[in-house]
Amino acid sequence: MLTKKQHELLFFINLRLKDRGISPSFDEMKEALGLKSKSGIHRLITGLEERGFLKRLAHRARALEVIRLPESAAAPARAPGFQPNVIRGQFKAAGRPVSSAESDSAVALPLYGRIAAGTPIEALRDHSATVGIPAFLLGRGEYYALEIDGDSMIDAGIYDGDTVVIERAETAENGAIVVALVDENEVTLKRLRRKGDSIALEPANKRYETRIFGPDQVKVQGKLVGLIRKY
Repeated sequence: MLTKKQHELLFFINLRLKDRGISPSFDEMKEALGLKSKSGIHRLITGLEERGFLKRLAHRARALEVIRLPESAAAPARAPGFQPNVIRGQFKAAGRPVSSAESDSAVALPLYGRIAAGTPIEALRDHSATVGIPAFLLGRGEYYALEIDGDSMIDAGIYDGDTVVIERAETAENGAIVVALVDENEVTLKRLRRKGDSIALEPANKRYETRIFGPDQVKVQGKLVGLIRKY
């Protein structure tokens, strides 16, 4: 699943490659998507690359190759003022906080959409989807579950297709794996590192780069507390 901006950028690059044989410049991409900075384009390209849609060609400036298009390959119609859905509020199971006082039966946690451990994406909640977690594994906080899409956290034992259990939180200790909201519209699962006034979101895969943000660009929305894997 791609965000709307990732989808738009992928098709824009693909069209330019077909028409001109060369990928557009960062300024052209920024203007086409209506973004204010090139850093947003860099994040989108990194996300598309990590998910196998795009490839940067080494030793060549502005060299991008479209590896594949989404299964629904129709070019998107841009929606002015588009605001992706992000994880906010309602992190309760069955309309109430989950607590350790509950019985040992399974607790139905709300299951949000696939979050890319390799790139920020909008995390959409399907209100009909839940996942059962043994109550004794949970504390007194509020929890939700996310499906992982990507491989940037594999060295932390988190793989594509895993389901992670997240405790809702607005703060986290240095080095914790968190759900982070970036620039109010992108969500990612990464290890949190604070360096002075800067915040680093660190992958657990040497193939991917650590990304640095200002203190007002990142909001913690939860901490990793568990993982479910189906074999």
